[in-house]
Amino acid sequence: MPDLINPERPKVIAVANQKGGVGKTTTTINLSAALAEQGLNVLVIDLDPQGNASTGLGIETEDREFTTYEFLLDDVALSSLILGTSTESVSLIPATVDLSSADIELYNNEKRSFLLHDAIQQVGMKDYKFDYILIDCPPSLNLLTVNAMVASDSVIVPLQSEFFALEGLSQLMMTIREVRQTANPRLRIEGIVLTMYDARNNLSQQVEADARANLGDLVFESVIPRNVRVSEAPSYALPVLSYDSGSKGAIAYRSLATELLAKNDQVAA
Repeated sequence: MPDLINPERPKVIAVANQKGGVGKTTTTINLSAALAEQGLNVLVIDLDPQGNASTGLGIETEDREFTTYEFLLDDVALSSLILGTSTESVSLIPATVDLSSADIELYNNEKRSFLLHDAIQQVGMKDYKFDYILIDCPPSLNLLTVNAMVASDSVIVPLQSEFFALEGLSQLMMTIREVRQTANPRLRIEGIVLTMYDARNNLSQQVEADARANLGDLVFESVIPRNVRVSEAPSYALPVLSYDSGSKGAIAYRSLATELLAKNDQVAA
C-alpha cells in the first residue's frame, strides 16, 4: 500500500444533491469504506433526518442516543456523539428523525449557517485524527445542506444516469456559488459522479455524454454501475465493499476513492 500524506486537518466533503434517490447515501457509505481501505481514518456525519447512512453503517435507531441534532445545537461530548462502526476506520455521527426539526430551529440562531462548521472545528475533533469527513446531506437545499456546504472544502454530486438527470443541477450549482460568495470562499465542486449506470442502456450512455460535454473535468472518470450487490448491502447494514468485496459496485467505489485521492495529491509517488 502506498504511503498516504495526512493533511493537517481533515478534508471535509459534502455529498449533496437536492434530488432524492440518486445514490447520495450509498456513495457516502461506500466511499468512506473505500477510503478506509486505503488506510485513511474517516468520519461520516449523517445530516439526513432519514438516517439512512446511520442504518447502512450498522447503527440501530435505539443506539443513537446522541445525534447530529446535538452536534449542531447542544453541548454534548464528542465521545458520546462519535460512534464506531462495523467498518474499521470509519466512524459516524448518526441521525434520527429529530434532525428534521433542527432546520426550523436554525432559523432563530444568529449563526444558523455556521453551526456545523463550528462543531467540526472544535478543539476536541483534532484528537480523533480524521483524514476525511464525509457529510451525507438531506435531499433538499435547506439550511442543513447550507450548513454542510459552509463547513466543507468541497462537494461531491451524485448524478443518476436517467432522463432529466442534468435538470436541477443548475440550482445546486447556484447554491454552491452563493455559499462560496457569502460564507465559504474555499468551497469548490470536488466532482460529479455518475451513479446507477447501465452500460447496456442507451439512455445511460447519453446522460454520460451530455454530462461530460457540459461539465468536462468536473465529472469523475469512475462510474458507479447499477449493481444488485450495491442495492442489497444496506439491508445487511454493510458497505458493498464488505458485503461483496469483488462485486462491480465495490470495484467502482474503490476506483472512485483512488481518483479522489489522486485529485488531492494524497498518494505519495
